[in-house]
Amino acid sequence: MPTAYRVAAVQAEPVWLDIDATVDKTIALIADAADQGAALVAFPETWIPGYPLFLWLGPVAGQMPYIARYHANSMTVDGKHLTAIRQAARRHGITVAIGYSEKDHGSLYMSQSVIGPDGDVVLHRRKLKPTHVERSLFGESDGSHLKVVDTPLGRLGALNCWEHLQPLNKYAMYAQHEQVHIASWPAFGLYKGIAYSLGAEANMAVTQTYALEGGCFVVAPTQVLSAESVEIFASTDEQRALLTPGSGCSRVYGPDGSLLSKALDEHTEGLAIADIDLSFIDLAKNAADPAGHYAKPDATRLLHDNRPKNAVVTPGGPAGPLFPDLDDLSDEPAVAVTG
Repeated sequence: MPTAYRVAAVQAEPVWLDIDATVDKTIALIADAADQGAALVAFPETWIPGYPLFLWLGPVAGQMPYIARYHANSMTVDGKHLTAIRQAARRHGITVAIGYSEKDHGSLYMSQSVIGPDGDVVLHRRKLKPTHVERSLFGESDGSHLKVVDTPLGRLGALNCWEHLQPLNKYAMYAQHEQVHIASWPAFGLYKGIAYSLGAEANMAVTQTYALEGGCFVVAPTQVLSAESVEIFASTDEQRALLTPGSGCSRVYGPDGSLLSKALDEHTEGLAIADIDLSFIDLAKNAADPAGHYAKPDATRLLHDNRPKNAVVTPGGPAGPLFPDLDDLSDEPAVAVTG
């Protein structure tokens, strides 16, 4: 297992509410990251088909024109769109952490999948509790979705957005000895100047804190919002005032909390790139390991129930695999999925 390699955090705008075009753009960004020598590339929260900004802009009745479109442009785990992304990961020999709206029959979930360089899905999870108005569109998951997995790049884990504000969520991840963490965020242009907590400064502070507390590297991708795309969601001046173009803020942090990547302009699409070395984690944790030598289990302990909780339990044989084996599918690379 290599201890030193390059990582990339995407800072880009999705093709809003268009699954085909956003998957095409995803595949192009995967190729770009691989060309720049990255072994891991991470995408923002609900990158496909874009974060549902319409949820925050008015009454539920005004959201109805978007709901069916959002469902129709959300990915399934066994569909052609995720298959195309898996094929791209294998073609370029790169690990891909993709954030998307996952459609499971009539329900949507804010999901993240980590795809290995062979195209296999090594981690799949759903956001435990969508935040505020997100709960009108997305379902919840359970403690089995707080997990860290062994990969050729070390122990990888992922959380979405304000899951990084939940101290117990974070501690459950730290206790699994996470080495590289994907912190996926949406665009930070929502309520800018109105709600500080939704902005880049506060949320990057939380991200940096995760790196320092967890003694791990954190790759934090974000979305960009263009002035043209504001018009997709805003139909009144009042709604336009709630959305600010730009607001990309992708970063990579080290296990001591240091910023490792060069900051991109908030309006610029690109990759925040950093070279990391997992051996530095030992130095950081020598000072403070909150789930190790720095813990006080005689005073405080966390109960993490990691058993899956399903609405229906069916006795019998084991269920089939969640993700189809790429080798069982067509060998033709799905470079583009449009049409």
